[in-house]
Parts: sequence; structure tokens; C-alpha cells
Amino acid sequence: MARERLYLYDTTLRDGQQTQGVQFSTAEKLKIAAALDALGVDHIEGGWPGANPTDSAFFEEVGRTRATLTAFGMTKRAGRSAENDDVLAAVMNAGTAAVCLVGKTHDFHVTTALGITLEENLENIGASVAHLVASGREALFDAEHFFDGYKANPAYALSCLKAALDAGARWIVLCDTNGGTLPAEIGRIVGEVIAAGVPGAQVGIHTHNDTETAVAGSLAAVEAGARQIQGTLNGLGERCGNANLTALIPTLLLKEPYASRYETGVSHEALEGLTRVSRMLDDVLNRVPLKQVAYVGASAFAHKAGLHASAILKDPTTYEHIDPGLVGNRRVVPMSNQAGQSNLRRRLAEAGLEVAPGDPALARILELVKTREAEGYSYDTAQASFELLAREELGLLPEFFEVKRYRVTVERRKNKYNRMVSLSEAVVVVKVDGEKKLSVSESMDEEGNDRGPVNALSKALAKDLGSYQEFIDDMRLVDFKVRITQGGTEAVTRVIIDSEDSSGRRWATVGVSANIVDASFEALLDAVRWKLVRAGAA
Repeated sequence: MARERLYLYDTTLRDGQQTQGVQFSTAEKLKIAAALDALGVDHIEGGWPGANPTDSAFFEEVGRTRATLTAFGMTKRAGRSAENDDVLAAVMNAGTAAVCLVGKTHDFHVTTALGITLEENLENIGASVAHLVASGREALFDAEHFFDGYKANPAYALSCLKAALDAGARWIVLCDTNGGTLPAEIGRIVGEVIAAGVPGAQVGIHTHNDTETAVAGSLAAVEAGARQIQGTLNGLGERCGNANLTALIPTLLLKEPYASRYETGVSHEALEGLTRVSRMLDDVLNRVPLKQVAYVGASAFAHKAGLHASAILKDPTTYEHIDPGLVGNRRVVPMSNQAGQSNLRRRLAEAGLEVAPGDPALARILELVKTREAEGYSYDTAQASFELLAREELGLLPEFFEVKRYRVTVERRKNKYNRMVSLSEAVVVVKVDGEKKLSVSESMDEEGNDRGPVNALSKALAKDLGSYQEFIDDMRLVDFKVRITQGGTEAVTRVIIDSEDSSGRRWATVGVSANIVDASFEALLDAVRWKLVRAGAA
């Protein structure tokens, strides 16, 4: 049986930009649009032309895309024609093949927020959509607050949809703008809308995640007959976010009944790049990816319990709902004090270390992990440090260099603007290739901002490692987390450092000490040593 077509509409560049703390530059929007186009979404909503310089510049600079580039705006204002509405004109002037207009469908919002009559609102919707169609554009109508409006006054909410439909709208998108409608209710209402005469092949769904059910609500709408899904990468969006396309897309392609019943523009080959696209967006936003998100999170296929890891060794399907490689992710068997020898051998194998069952080293490594974690270390979140610990116990860790001493000073002084600023300076002395090398670095960056003592230490350590320097030149520190693991006078500081290299590979290391600088330096040392091991520097 032929599969029905589902259409994916991405609104990361507009709805995603409404996320608190997110502000894309034009260059960043162009980069994200290119990734979305390669992924295979059907529509890319680029923003609201005329609303801000960045969105306007994006539409001027974006090139040809396979996806239908879409401009967003609102229906015309009451008391003027669509042809003479300057806000609508700015949206039209973007020259996109498709235009999505938002309009009110909740009578309360029409009379209270807009301050116009219900009839005027219907005329605004119909005239605006007709103007788009007459200009040869694909018209989408975003029915704002539709579900709340339908529950309050179903006849009027439906009349708004039909005004857009009769004017020639290709898509009627039902928006759960406040994010409070649960999936079962979304499914019921979408079914009633279709039964009332709005064809399912023209119905879209736009959900928000205020009840943590945006993905489930979108799927409920599809099951009821909707054929377009709007969402954002990584669930970006106002308040709690929008429906997360990085969860929806693999569900539609890999899970039944969707995989057999529907097809999308995303191929299985493109799906294998989903994790990379998700992390690229986080990199653009300069934030650490959430580890426990579905499909693409670093912990989505992490198996910590010894019982789970033992079963995974026999058959991964015992504890994995899909092969992680299908979405470009990978399996992780972390080490912790809950681990058994099954976890340990699997983790060692992933690091290229084959150790026979019953080898006495396995018991020693497990005991060492448990002892260290009792002291405050955390190896389930610092896989690289665990690998170094195991290699050392197995006699497989080269001594690339020796740290003879290090020092950090922190100074407060007035700058040229007579303001007090901090400046850290680090000195690191290492013995490498039989020679002592002293490196000095400070924490000030190119823009004159103080990046702190750990940054100064990191730069000094990586400044001159002799013959090993070429292996670490592409390293950079991407995240730094500090936690106090005990209270009072016995407080212990745990530092987790995430590092990355030019290939996009990330690794985490841990350091523990009562002194935050010592803990940080230990984690930095592990980061460098792991990179040298994996780069084959020995």
C-alpha cells in the first residue's frame, strides 16, 4: 500500500529565536538553514521580514534551497486593504515562494487583544490569504490559539479556518499557542475540524511544550488526519519550547505505525546526520547539548547499570529501542560504582582494549573506580578519565610528559577606564623529550575579557609540549562544570571539563580536590593525555 505524505515545516529560525537567551545572527541563520535543507524538511520558515534587521537580511542573502523558503507575518489590520497594509507588504517583499500568516481564531483574543469585531477579523483573514494567492504564493494560515478558541466557541473558530480555506490557503495550521491542550484532546479536535469540512490533507499542527507533550500532541494530530507538522530543532521556542523535530523525525521514520503508513522528505541517509545537526545548533547557541534528550542526547543510549550492560553485550535490543547509528548517535557504557565486569569489559573494548574475562586487572580497575567515586570522582560523566585510569592499571598509558610544577596568580587592578578588573596568570613547567619547558599564559582574551585562572592554566599547559604539540593544537575547552561533593570543612570540589577537537570529537575528564585549581588542573591534564592517546602520539 502506498504511504501517505507527511510534510515537515521547520520554524527554528523564527519560533526558535523566541527562546529566552537566543538571538541568531544572519550568518548563523544561513548556516542553520543550510543544515535544515540538507536534512530534508519541506518548509524552512526564515523569520518575519521587516520585524528586525537580521530577518530582513536573511531573506536578502539566502540562496536557492530545495525546501520551500517561507516568510512569516500577520494578517492585515482592520480598516485597510491587504494591498495597502505596510506590515503585510514587508512580508510579501521578501519574495519567498510561501508565506505563513498568523491570525486570531479565539473570539476572546479578537475582541480583547485586537479590539475589533468578530466579522472584521474574518474579513482580515480572508482578504490577506486571497492577496497571497493572487500574488502566486503558497499561503499558510496559522490559526493562533485555535484549540482554546475552539473549546470556547467552536463555531467561530471554525469560521476563521473556513475564511482562510475559501480564500485559497494551502495549509490551515492549528496552533496550540499556550501549550496547554493534551494529546487526546488535540486528536479529538483535529478529527472534528476535518469532519467539519477542512480537508486533512490541508491541516497542519503547531504545538508548544508547556505540558511536556508537544511531540505526543503532534503525533495525535497526525493520527487524527493532519498532514503537516510544525516544529523546531532541539525543541527551541518561547517559554517551554515547540515540538522537537529531533524527536519527531526519527519517530516518524523508525516507529510503527508511522514508518509503514507515512513518508517524509527526510531520507534514512539524512537521518544518520540528525545528531550532528542537533549538536551543530547547540554549538551555534554556545550551549552544552542536553544529554538526556531522546534519540540525539549523549545519554540516550548510555547503559550504566551492570545488569543492563551484561544484556547489551549479548543483544543490544534488550535495552535499546533503536540502533543508535540510525540517528548518528552511539552507544555508551559508562563506568561508575554501580558497574560490574560486563560494563567494564564493554567500555574497555570501545576504547580498543581487549581484556579477557577473569583477568585480575578487571577486579583491580573496578575496585579503583569504586574507591575514586567514594572520594568524589564521577566516571559515568567523564569517560576519557576512566579510560586513562584503566590504561594506567593495565600498563598501557605512555608517560608523554611530566608536570614539574605549576602556579596561578589572580590580580585585581584598574584598567585604562579606571575600572577594577581581574587578570589571572599561569606558569606551568613540564619535562618533555628530556627537557624542561616553562610556559606562561594569562587569562585575557582578544577582546580584553578575563576568562579566569582555569583558562590561563589551560593555555599555559597547551603552549609547548615539544614533539607532542602538533597533536593538541586543535583542542579547545568547551565546558567547565564545578560541584561541591561534600559540605562543611571537608568540602571536596569536583571539576568536569568537556573538550573538543577540529574533527568534532568531544570528551569529558574529571578532577577532584579540596582546591578548585588543583581539581581543574587534574581534569585539564587528563584531557590532554587522552587526546595524545587517541591521536597515536606515543
